[in-house]
Amino acid sequence: MISIAYCRVFARYNHWQNHSLIAAADGLTPKERWMDRGAFFKSIAATFNHMYWADALMLERLRGNEAPHRTIAHSLSEPDDWEDLKGLRAARDADIAGWAASVTDAGLAQEVGWYPPDGSEKITMPVARCAVQMFNHQTHHRGQIHAMLTAAGAAPQATDLSAMPEDLQT
Repeated sequence: MISIAYCRVFARYNHWQNHSLIAAADGLTPKERWMDRGAFFKSIAATFNHMYWADALMLERLRGNEAPHRTIAHSLSEPDDWEDLKGLRAARDADIAGWAASVTDAGLAQEVGWYPPDGSEKITMPVARCAVQMFNHQTHHRGQIHAMLTAAGAAPQATDLSAMPEDLQT
């Protein structure tokens, strides 16, 4: 389905794009970052918080935690301090890059399972599909943030893979 190279490229892409969006959002006031802009999670900040939470859950699942929701709380309002979010996002991006750097072809072929928070039956999926879900989910919500930032007059960088700097380090 995918390769370790795919995981590593998308970990770099994730870092680059999050940095671009955060840099663009730096020019907004806290009120502007929290303003309801009609998106699914309403605001730029809340959408960033959702991505942070979702990435934490998927990383824990990839590491074999079958009930990550028991220790990782979903919050659209936390962190509420922009500087805290920036630091936490950078740390999560480094965590994703670390996972991508350590994944193997054999690891991608394995399956992981977890129990949904609603108490329904255990979900089992190949690690490769979970990785695709993680990166696809990020791209989806970053697109929403990009649109909100653009509407607010901010200018994030391009999103094309071909525009990603080759020397970008995570």
